[in-house]
Amino acid sequence: MCPATRDERTAHVIPSPTTAMPDLRGIRGWLFDLDGVLTPTADVHMHAWARLFTPVLAAAGAEPYTDADYFAYIDGKPRYDGVRSLLASRGIVLPEGEVTDAPELDTVHGLGNRKNAAFNATLAEEGVTAYPGSLAFLDAVQHDGCLAAVVSSSKNAPAVLAAAGIADRFEVVVDGAVAAREGIAGKPAPDTYLAAAERLGLDPAVCAVVEDAESGVRAGAAGPFGAVIGVDRGAGAETLLALGADVVVHELDELIPALGFETRPPSSGAPRPAGGGPAGVHRPADSEREGGLA
Repeated sequence: MCPATRDERTAHVIPSPTTAMPDLRGIRGWLFDLDGVLTPTADVHMHAWARLFTPVLAAAGAEPYTDADYFAYIDGKPRYDGVRSLLASRGIVLPEGEVTDAPELDTVHGLGNRKNAAFNATLAEEGVTAYPGSLAFLDAVQHDGCLAAVVSSSKNAPAVLAAAGIADRFEVVVDGAVAAREGIAGKPAPDTYLAAAERLGLDPAVCAVVEDAESGVRAGAAGPFGAVIGVDRGAGAETLLALGADVVVHELDELIPALGFETRPPSSGAPRPAGGGPAGVHRPADSEREGGLA
């Protein structure tokens, strides 16, 4: 069954599994954002950004940093883009610097590297556990033979997936390192999601984008995807719908009935498609697993 076109679908919020569901049986590829969708690392990112910008904005005499700034200017974007966007919102101009800038330098790259150091320290100290509802949903779609990819602006994506113990669940990872190396435009452009669909060997029309970030939902809506699923982790359901999400849920397992299962598959690690996944997929190289951006 082919998914409906965007114009034929009605966007709506699903507050619980008992309400009307979209028909997702035609979706064969699931393109997941990482932070805030599969793992609660968005909280780690939010804390790291707050630690970065609270003193920076205070020193500049600018309006104080709030969580609303994270969702409006930073969430889902490549790290240096997030720095630029937040600074621009306060009318602050800093030198670009170089990607090798020390975290102590007050340049765009220096601030980005300062934030990244805080993120990596927190991840090492606290670890991360995947959302149970997201794991249940991943089990369900992989049980049905669907393919899954992670599409993240972060160069830390492989490290986060490994820390959460789910790295082996994804044959394709298009992260910040891949995008930088191959010159793929980041979110809110749809290019990284299109690249993931191509690596899965699937037409974007039979793939769904799953996002919690405003920039990520914009990316999904800008591409020819079969569905754009919003996960409300703080951006607001109405905001995600307005930006192009077809449906917004609080937890991904609320969507399991829309997959057409009579019963929920056990949450024990879904079997993989025969052959171990599609040909030509990208596995992050060891050098990309060092953690890094975003």
